[in-house]
Order: sequence, then C-alpha cells, then structure tokens
Amino acid sequence: MSAARKVPYWRLSGFYFFYFSALGAFLPYWALYLQAEGFTPAQIGLLMALLAGSKLISPNLWGWGADRCGRSMWLVRISACLTATSFSLVFWFSGFAWLALITLLFGFFWNAPLPLFEAVTLAHLSRDSHRYSRVRLWGSVGFIVAVLAVGKALDTLVVIDCLPILILVLFLGMSLASLVVPERPIRTAETGNASLWAILRQPQVVAFFLVCLLIQVAHGPYYVFFSIYLKQNGLDGSQTGQLWALGVLAEIVLFVFLHRILQRSSLRRILLVSLTLGVLRWLIIAWCVQSLLLVAFAQLLHAATFGASHVAAIFLVQQYFAGPHHGKGQALYSSLSYGLGGMLGSYFSGVWWSSLGPAFVYSAAAGVSMLAFLIVWLWVEKNPAARRARA
Repeated sequence: MSAARKVPYWRLSGFYFFYFSALGAFLPYWALYLQAEGFTPAQIGLLMALLAGSKLISPNLWGWGADRCGRSMWLVRISACLTATSFSLVFWFSGFAWLALITLLFGFFWNAPLPLFEAVTLAHLSRDSHRYSRVRLWGSVGFIVAVLAVGKALDTLVVIDCLPILILVLFLGMSLASLVVPERPIRTAETGNASLWAILRQPQVVAFFLVCLLIQVAHGPYYVFFSIYLKQNGLDGSQTGQLWALGVLAEIVLFVFLHRILQRSSLRRILLVSLTLGVLRWLIIAWCVQSLLLVAFAQLLHAATFGASHVAAIFLVQQYFAGPHHGKGQALYSSLSYGLGGMLGSYFSGVWWSSLGPAFVYSAAAGVSMLAFLIVWLWVEKNPAARRARA
C-alpha cells in the first residue's frame, strides 16, 4: 500500500470542510448581520478586529500546549467544542459590549484549531506534503457551499436574523468532524539544536512574518466590508454569494494544480506574483465596483492573493520552524498574520470607511500589498540557492 493510501484523506478533508463552511457562513455575512442589528461601520470594524485580535494570543497558547503535551488532535477537539459552546452565547446576550466580550471568547477558541490541525495534516502527509493542497481544497469546497447557500437564502427563504443558527450548526459539525481524525505525533527527528529565538532573529524570518502581516492588513477591508460594499452598489444576496464563491472556486482550481507549480517555481516567486496580483485586485475593487465583469475578474485573483500566498507561507513555516518548533511556528504565523494583520486591517477599514470612503480604503490595501512586495523582493528567500518546495 502506498504512503498516500495510508493518509486519512477524507477525515482530514472533512474537518477542513466544516471549519471553512462555518467561515463561509460567517465571514461574508456577519457584517451584514451586525449592520441589520444597528451597529455602525466603526463598531462593525472594531468587532471584527476583536475577532482577529484574539489570534494574537490564542494560537500561541494552544500551539505551546500542543508542543508540550504532543497531543494536537486532543486540543483541536477541545477547542472546536468550546467554539460552538461560546458562540451560542449570542442567543442569550445582546448589545455592543456583550457582543464584544462574546466575540473575544469564541474567537479565542475558534482561532485555535486550524494552526494545530495544519501541523497534524502535514504530519499525516509526511513525505507527501505536496498533497497538502488537495486535502485543503475541501475547505474551499465547504466555503463555497456555505456562501452560496446563505446568499440565496437571504434573498428567498430566511432573514439575516437566522444567520447565527446556521453558524452554530456548522460549528457543531466541525466539532464532530474533529472526533474522527486520528492523532499523529509531530516528528522531532532530523532537527537541529537552534532555539526558537535564534530562528526568530534571522532577517528573512522577520521579513517573512512582516509580509504575512501586511497581506492580511490588505485583506481586512475585503473580509469586513466587501459584502456591504456590494450591497451599497446594488447587488443582492445571491450575487454577493456568487462573487465570494467565485474567488474560492478559483482557489480550488489553484490547489488542484499547485503541486506542479511548486515543482517548477520557488516560494519567493510565488509570493512576488501573488502580491503583484494583489495590488491589481484591490485597485479594481476600489475604482471599478460598478463593473460586474471586472469585479468578477478581481475575485478570480483570490486564488493568488490568498490561496497561493497561504500555501507558500505554510511551506516556509515548515522550512523555518522544523521539529519541536513547528507548532510554535504555525501559531506565530497565524497570530501575526491573521491575528495582528487582520486586526489592524479590520479596525482601520472600519475607522476610514465612512470618513474617507471605500475607494480610499481599498486603494490603501493596494499600497500595503506593494509594500509587502518590496519586502519579499529585498529580503525573503533572496538567496538563489534557497530551497524549493519539492513534490
């Protein structure tokens, strides 16, 4: 039996499916739910910033625990169950202050399982790590199913007030999916004696984390206000869901063929191309939102701005933080990029949305992507002999 057949492919994929199904129901529409509840753009931005900000602490604490106890899947199951439990509090409490506290609480648990599960997946894949994208693509499938279903439902069957119920159901599905994934110890052999601090002091590692942070700063206004922006420009729920789904569909196509790209191109080059297309994407959304065709094209670029850059980052973390530091590396990647970067992007887009306007906010995102491009060009994997991700 080949090594690929020994991998619990469908069980790994099932967790990704439910995790990202919940994200597909939450991310495009939660801001619309908050708007319907009467919150201002600044309050919406702050609430989403709190959710992202919880990643500053959560992945690092859970990642440290995983490295200490060596039972990552056990911690994934606990955090998944507590995510559903804490989110259910939205049915019992209302008001901005209460929702802010609940957001911090369920964000602390929701932001924990994915970086732990990424390390478990790579451990199961072992020498077949190039197959990661084919496992991860089922998360994208789940996202598409959820975003299309919710978008259609908002126009026909249900009202936005029912959104928390659907999200809770998907969180419960995520919890159940985590129960069937077997534990897989993270290998610590073939590891040097470098301390975590010695790794973090490397200029290319510092540059890498800064780039990851800036990528998520640029995505902040997209994740928080893209659906509101489309609604302001006359698009209905179905069209909004279809545009979100188009971006993730492009991501799935990329994941199917990415192993071939990884064989032929360096991680540095993948990041440079992704950031170049990121500049183009945010400028199109900023100034061409009235053209459905151009916005659809911009959504296709999600395959690069998120999909390719994320996979490149996952492999660079694996390269920089080998063995006993892998869990910490994945946690730092999650907290500094999706945490601090997402928090800053969400907060400032909320502050500037009403005062300076959507065009300025998305143009600023393009400028942030250009800055990240320059940092990659100057520092990340600059050595021509830098290792490539091999199939």
